[in-house]
Amino acid sequence: MSDPAPTRARRLRALAGLRPFLRPYRWTIAAALLALVAAAAATLGMPIAIRHCIDAGIARPGAADIGATFLALFGLALLVAGFAALRFYLVSWIGERVVADLRRAVFRHVLGLSPAFYEVTRSGELLSRLTTDTTLIQNVVGSSVSIALRSGITLLGALLMLTVTSPRLTALIVVLIPLVVLPIVLFGRRVRGLSRASQDRIADTSALAGEVLNAMPVVQAFNLESLHAERFDGAVEQAFVTARRRVRQRALLTGWAIATVFGGLTLVLWMGAQAVQQGSMSGGELGQFLLYALFAGGSTAGLSEIWGSLQQAAGASERLLELLATRPEREPPAHPRALPPRLHGRLRFEGVGFAYPTRLEAPALTNFTLEVAAGETVALVGPSGAGKSTLFALLLGFWQAQQGRILLDDVDLAEVLPAAARAHMAVVPQDTVLFADTITENIRYGWPQADDAAVQAAARAAGADDFIRALPQGYATTLGERGARLSGGQRQRIAIARAVLRAPAVLLLDEATSALDAAAEAEVQAALTRLMRDRTTLVIAHRLATVRNADRIVVMDGGRVVACGTHDELMTGDGLYRRLARLQFRDADATPREGAA
Repeated sequence: MSDPAPTRARRLRALAGLRPFLRPYRWTIAAALLALVAAAAATLGMPIAIRHCIDAGIARPGAADIGATFLALFGLALLVAGFAALRFYLVSWIGERVVADLRRAVFRHVLGLSPAFYEVTRSGELLSRLTTDTTLIQNVVGSSVSIALRSGITLLGALLMLTVTSPRLTALIVVLIPLVVLPIVLFGRRVRGLSRASQDRIADTSALAGEVLNAMPVVQAFNLESLHAERFDGAVEQAFVTARRRVRQRALLTGWAIATVFGGLTLVLWMGAQAVQQGSMSGGELGQFLLYALFAGGSTAGLSEIWGSLQQAAGASERLLELLATRPEREPPAHPRALPPRLHGRLRFEGVGFAYPTRLEAPALTNFTLEVAAGETVALVGPSGAGKSTLFALLLGFWQAQQGRILLDDVDLAEVLPAAARAHMAVVPQDTVLFADTITENIRYGWPQADDAAVQAAARAAGADDFIRALPQGYATTLGERGARLSGGQRQRIAIARAVLRAPAVLLLDEATSALDAAAEAEVQAALTRLMRDRTTLVIAHRLATVRNADRIVVMDGGRVVACGTHDELMTGDGLYRRLARLQFRDADATPREGAA
């Protein structure tokens, strides 16, 4: 979704973009930094205490203060342990807290994105970003950054103390440092690009697996297990190949750092041993210098390892911030208007024109004009692609009309927050989506504040109460994913119960009975009839029973209204409705089985 080789400025911005998530915890971060500095200072004091132990105790047997010297060394070790534990707790808490906030922000953001985003983005990829990418950032914020700061402070302090202890030997170490640091910087750039690619491949595998697992009945019905297994194997292998390249680069980086660090230490130790033999340095000073050199070398090697982690996290941050920067196709109005507190449900479409961004050359609606009175039931029929579902999408605010206006009780919906308009609408779709929750909670999604009594009253109105109470756990029955434990008719009645509970001014029925058998259709249709009473209703109809009962039937073709009237009026002509309806008749004199769609 972005350039795989971003500029240096973009690399820095990727991690800098996490600042809004860190800012609320600045005092905790400050306390963690203080603990880190205190632990580093106590650590840097230990070589001095060890030098005194060597020079005052071991090198001069019988010294009276040797016990106090070792006691001071132990006290210093306790300080290091205490401050290190405090630092670990604070930075780990920050990491967990920041990642929790980040996951929440990303999830809330994607919930508000328009259907255009989900047309090109697979759910598995989003899940990968919410899990794998945020885990990488958690490791960095809660561990790697702290270790990097500790290593940096320790390195600077060790270099300072090395200079105080032996300027000549320190000069040698300073010469050796670029041999370690330069490859770290150069290799780090390659590691970061590979880390981004590796995360993309992992997201591909998650997206592929999620898509297949959500369609298992179809996969197994068509014996596609082997085909999808091979595709998943290929995706996993691609992820492995990319990860192997990243790991190889990090391994070379780590190996180079360790080899150069300890090679330099060996050289320094050899020169220091010569200085002790010549009498220009005491044994304690050499021990002190060697410990500081070890601190410096260990810190440098640690920074090389952390640099790789930071590069990997930068790739993850870039992906998440890229997602947070994605804007919905329809931006909410800057100064939204409020709808009347009590809506009648009067709708008016005035010259509405709309084309999907991916199909601008083929408008879905062209100069569409229609007025629906409050409480009227209007059926929308026509061939596939006539624009029926697009009307629903515009009403619900998923898209915004490019021409014309849509008014609800004389208020232009373009000037209203989509959520405010949706609060007065309810949809009963053809394919009901249920969640892996109890029946009560699935119905309560229609109005989250409703109590159990209201939920059960809605179920009775939808004709669902009897079958719900017949279940072993009644309303407390937990449904499987997408309501797999219920039949199609039962799922539809749960959807109707949601709509009843919402008590909308405008009801949208999207082919609500087209996928049901005759018995289930009769039950669902009876519930729909009760729900539609005295309520403005738009129906995308496949079943003629719904069409025949509508106050008006609007025939659409090519995004336009081509005819309008009752069933009997439209059947007297020789228009599109009559031709479509005849396709559903068993014979010329039979009762039509299905209506135009």
